[in-house]
Amino acid sequence: MQRDKTRQIFEESCLLIPGGVNSPIRAFQEVDMLPLIAERGFGETVQDVEGHTWIDYCMSWGALPLGHAHPKIVEAVCKQMHLGSTFGLATPFEKDLASLIISHMPSIEKIRFVSSGTEATMSALRLARAASKKPCIIKFNGCYHGHSDALLVKAGSGVSSLPGCSSLGVTEESIAHTLSLPYNDIEVVRQTFKSRSDIGAVIVEPIAANMGLVPASKAFLQALREETEKHGAILIFDEVISGFRVGLGGAQELYGIKPDLTCLGKIIGGGLPAAAFGGKASIMDHLAPIGGVYQAGTLSGNPLAMQAGIATLKELGHPSFYQDLGAKADLLLSPIEEYIKSKDLNICLKRQGSLFTLFFGLKEVTCKEDLSKLDHELFHQFFKELFSKGIYVSPSAWEANFLSSAHTEKSLIYTREAILSFLEKLN
Repeated sequence: MQRDKTRQIFEESCLLIPGGVNSPIRAFQEVDMLPLIAERGFGETVQDVEGHTWIDYCMSWGALPLGHAHPKIVEAVCKQMHLGSTFGLATPFEKDLASLIISHMPSIEKIRFVSSGTEATMSALRLARAASKKPCIIKFNGCYHGHSDALLVKAGSGVSSLPGCSSLGVTEESIAHTLSLPYNDIEVVRQTFKSRSDIGAVIVEPIAANMGLVPASKAFLQALREETEKHGAILIFDEVISGFRVGLGGAQELYGIKPDLTCLGKIIGGGLPAAAFGGKASIMDHLAPIGGVYQAGTLSGNPLAMQAGIATLKELGHPSFYQDLGAKADLLLSPIEEYIKSKDLNICLKRQGSLFTLFFGLKEVTCKEDLSKLDHELFHQFFKELFSKGIYVSPSAWEANFLSSAHTEKSLIYTREAILSFLEKLN
């Protein structure tokens, strides 16, 4: 595959941008390859600057459940662009998107829009500390909640490839009130609450997707709900990935557990930069301008992103949307799952709705600690073989993959057979 233009652009970018990219995983360092430099996306495909096309299973890391350049989203954004792209003022579209989100997630009574998942989780934690009047927070190993200082402790996503458990530049003082516990370990959670009285908040990905896809057990999430209620702490669900991906009501509907605060992102912006945090009105009303917790942003509630989000959620609200998406996942993944079991391969396929991860080198994953046995070399071979066949999956063993309504039966079968062909060579 000729990629001279890609190489040239990347090398020039490296002179101007640290590592040539604006988010580390885009550099494709883990798979030791030139990055994919995208020029356009349409439906199920992404195309690079040289015109090569791949079936896209990253979908902007889950932000595009309708695929690239969906006509309804394009129409909504173009219409708004003619009226103005940003005002730094309130618009009716913020109210409209807020109303849509709240109608689908009963735990959210009020909501505040921001521009990124990092902003959402950072702001939710500040709010939770103010509401609980306690400084300590609990997070879980392998869960990634953005790159704010207090949360870069034993995190997932691209952080997992760094040599330490956090980031350089994060001071000990910044993480002094952060406890990171094993994911899915109920007993450790209960013992921690028993031994401390200063825990103000617990933040968790109910369906972790930043150490690969690792869903929480219902018992684990129920224990978090019980302990936070018992000890006066705020329970925060980070649904930046799972929100509107596993269903209109997110993971909280799937598990039947109501958090106090929810963080959202990706899908709610319809492919544009937007995120949010919301929850009980009694907690949210601590925010300025009516409360003492400060949070602000010039581009928060940006009208282009709000219009894209409204168009997206309306499409997701069609009665059969998630059923149809689940059928696509079955078509792609069920035969792969059966083959792995029939051959007793040392591979674990995790799936939840339209999310999935293939873990090479181990048969079960319930927490980050299990991933110490990951076979990275085999994953690299897997990625490169699929990439050469025009299939783009996550370039990291630590990430999830995503389906969209734009994926066709033909492409799903082609991808399935390519994966099965790779697995057959392992026997």
